[in-house]
Amino acid sequence: MNRMLATVCTLAIATLTISCSQQTGTRADAKKLDNVAVVDGHPISRNTFNEYAKGVSGKPAEDLTEAQRKDLLQDLIRAEVIAIDAETNGVAAQDETRAALDLHRLDVLSQASTKHYLKDRKASEEELRAEYELQVAGMSKVEYRASHILLPTEEAARQVIAELKAGADFAQLARKLSADKTSSVKGGDLDWFSPKSMTPVFADAVTRLKKGETSAAPVKTEYGWHVLRVTDIRDATPPPYESVKDRLAKVVEGKKFKAYSDGLVAKAKITQSL
Repeated sequence: MNRMLATVCTLAIATLTISCSQQTGTRADAKKLDNVAVVDGHPISRNTFNEYAKGVSGKPAEDLTEAQRKDLLQDLIRAEVIAIDAETNGVAAQDETRAALDLHRLDVLSQASTKHYLKDRKASEEELRAEYELQVAGMSKVEYRASHILLPTEEAARQVIAELKAGADFAQLARKLSADKTSSVKGGDLDWFSPKSMTPVFADAVTRLKKGETSAAPVKTEYGWHVLRVTDIRDATPPPYESVKDRLAKVVEGKKFKAYSDGLVAKAKITQSL
């Protein structure tokens, strides 16, 4: 699907969401609003246009050229025409379409609600520092540098282990046999990593090895069978506070909204039939 078609389809869903959740405005109502276009009685508000323009271009509509604004408006008009047609021919009433509209509505309102709630609840310096200390306390104390050779079967992995015991070069076997093409060109080197960044089985196998040791048996993960070698071990160094401050803010604010939404769920009257 090309970019223009994808844009139009996305706009059509958004337009249908609004149209199906509200009664269609009359021509008289449309005249009272600040609209950039009216399509068969369906208004396209300037606010909708401005939000679309900003989303597509990353700039306010007033910062775009007249030609750019006209092109964007034509996209919106096309989307409105498609949405009206979908309502007319029954597509909007189909179960699959209704489900997509419902999910789109939930996503839009969830994002809007999050933004509204957090507007005056930005993370304070104290909250950021506390979250930083919490994150540092939960970090792995040690980092590993390891190499691996990824094989499709246990038998193939055991054969590689036998060749390594016989004196074969690990890096050469990795370049020749490993299914992980990203690391194979580097002789299987995975660079430095925290065990927590790896799948539990892989991490557990790595942490059982000493520097310079190779796994005595293949390690199975969802990716295949691994032959592992730990090439170095060092103490982990927490990232400087200032370098992760923005990410910490997202974490803190995410926790705030999670607590708020937990309260909403607790108060809601809910019945389930799944």
